[in-house]
Amino acid sequence: MRFRLQKLFRKHKPHRSQRVYIKVRDGQFHIVGLGAWYSYWRDPYHLLLTIPWTGFLLLTAVAYIATNAIFALAYLAGGDCIENARPGSFLDVFFFSVQTLASIGYGAMYPKTAYANTIVTVEAMAGLMGIAVTTGLAFARFSRPTARVLFSRVAVITPHDGEPTLMFRTANQRRNLILEAQMRVYLMRDEITAEGHYIRRIHDLKLRRNQSPSFTLTWLAMHTIDEYSPLYGLTGESLVETNTTLVVTVSGIDETVAQVVNARHTYSATEILWNYQFVNIMHDTEDGHRYIDYQKFHEVLALDEMS
Repeated sequence: MRFRLQKLFRKHKPHRSQRVYIKVRDGQFHIVGLGAWYSYWRDPYHLLLTIPWTGFLLLTAVAYIATNAIFALAYLAGGDCIENARPGSFLDVFFFSVQTLASIGYGAMYPKTAYANTIVTVEAMAGLMGIAVTTGLAFARFSRPTARVLFSRVAVITPHDGEPTLMFRTANQRRNLILEAQMRVYLMRDEITAEGHYIRRIHDLKLRRNQSPSFTLTWLAMHTIDEYSPLYGLTGESLVETNTTLVVTVSGIDETVAQVVNARHTYSATEILWNYQFVNIMHDTEDGHRYIDYQKFHEVLALDEMS
């Protein structure tokens, strides 16, 4: 029985390509290769959506030339089947394939045998499908909605209304509105269960305001650390020891493109500063107007420096 179990476990041992490697740096978990375009070789659609534009254009050009070369060889296999093409000339049949695939049809060269007409029919269908797929992929890449949301480099824990409060800043970098914006904050940390098992647990952090009808300029997120908060009773050292990470997500409807956009940011334990306060970025002008100074968006001051 033991021999059978050992043989079974050896049979189902994960291959190196099936392993997911995780690195812990500054309290944050980093999945090796996460989001990298070259990790989608087995998923061509996602590969073509995530590969850089230079790579996309290069692959498109290679596929286009290779397709025409294959059809050119098929025309050569039919002998002298293209009118006004030099017999045995690869360049002539190649450029005839280019005209056929793109439905150009200059009329100088045309098929003169049933074999050539059959290849032309197949190539015309392949050209229609190829153009449709390439156009769809290019449009999907170009029209993919993105959000330009700026997050403060650090989060702070400071007294607010007599209670310790976690704060961080966000700002909409585009000069438009993000309608029905929603923000969610999650705390992730290492914990040991009552049975002694290691677990990476996720806690929801309740914000004082997690929705905004129109996210235009800035948004100061605040979480009160009371007895119901997962941060209650913790210190900066305990956050580092448990590899605590804050994960922030912002989603909403971009007014310009009328599509849902989202943004994500993480704060490690070392990026959460205790007893610090953000520098004020709202200022009044002499004529009674207000302006926001984004140059101080990331600046903080220690509470002892303010006293």
